[in-house]
Amino acid sequence: MHKIVLEISLALLMAAAAPAWSGEDVAPQALVKAATAEVVSILRQDKDIQAGVAPKLAEVVETRILPLFNFTRMTQLAVARNWRVATPAQQKLLTGEFQTLLVRTYSTALSNYRDQVIEFKPVRAAPADTEVTVKSVVKQPGMDALSMDYEMEKTAAGWKVYDIKIDGISLITTYRETFANKVRADGVDGLIKALSDKNRQGDARVRAHQTENSHFPALVRFLLQGGT
Repeated sequence: MHKIVLEISLALLMAAAAPAWSGEDVAPQALVKAATAEVVSILRQDKDIQAGVAPKLAEVVETRILPLFNFTRMTQLAVARNWRVATPAQQKLLTGEFQTLLVRTYSTALSNYRDQVIEFKPVRAAPADTEVTVKSVVKQPGMDALSMDYEMEKTAAGWKVYDIKIDGISLITTYRETFANKVRADGVDGLIKALSDKNRQGDARVRAHQTENSHFPALVRFLLQGGT
């Protein structure tokens, strides 16, 4: 599978969720900003994470990042109309493999944090809105700024992210074409197998790029251009 936009390292800094902030009454931007502060603090203080220790990276991803995502909706949107032809069992497998992929790819991304400055823009939304966009800009000296927008929805469990846009490029849209092509070629089971195989394999190209160039925006743009 190519164009793994989930490896957009920036997302892990702003889409982390601590249980204390996951309440329904917490505003989406406040949720993201508070989570950002906690994850950045962890990244700056934990020497194991800075050294790329895999178990510690995975732990941060699973406990601080993944809870803020609505993986079922993300998978449904990415699979698009093929979601309707998938059986409930296939839908469960697709969602599980997609989530597993995120843990691995975000873990790779964590070790690329280099003290970027994150600025949030005012949220334009009415109190009754159930979907909002939280916009931010990530800056690093000597490099172009990156826009990072989070599409969020209000659920019974609080605000959840269901799409991310980096410089206007949607995570869901990027995956959708790849998933559709795989389903056309090999069916839903073929897509499940492809995701499963991807999760069992090491992403050598991303790791090599990470070693060669730890500059955050450069890694992001490499992935948006189709790096796998």
